[in-house]
Amino acid sequence: MKIQLNTDVHIQGTEALAAWVSGTVGRALERFSEHVTRVEVHLSDENGGKQGQRDQRCMLEARFEGRQPVAVTEHAATQEQAVHGAAQKLARLLDSTLGRLNEHRDKASDPGMSGTETTEQR
Repeated sequence: MKIQLNTDVHIQGTEALAAWVSGTVGRALERFSEHVTRVEVHLSDENGGKQGQRDQRCMLEARFEGRQPVAVTEHAATQEQAVHGAAQKLARLLDSTLGRLNEHRDKASDPGMSGTETTEQR
């Protein structure tokens, strides 16, 4: 799973920040690594250099192989809180999304559940 960091003009995208974000997001989504090919992280400071209570924004977009991407957004007082919150939201969303996919596959592979069960008579 590749993790790509993008920042706005108000946030310095240093290597230390990229390493921290990659580690934080990677640990939170580790159990999904076989399903997710890439996670894009978008960090922004929504009101620039001004102080604000919840002006730090982290948007995470997870890309599945062969499926539409899913995304979550978290606003917080600090970058750290925004990244942690978004990673937790994305993990819950992936749990839900992958759970529904697996449930759908299980039902499709169970002949008793398809509703088209036939019996041959001789």
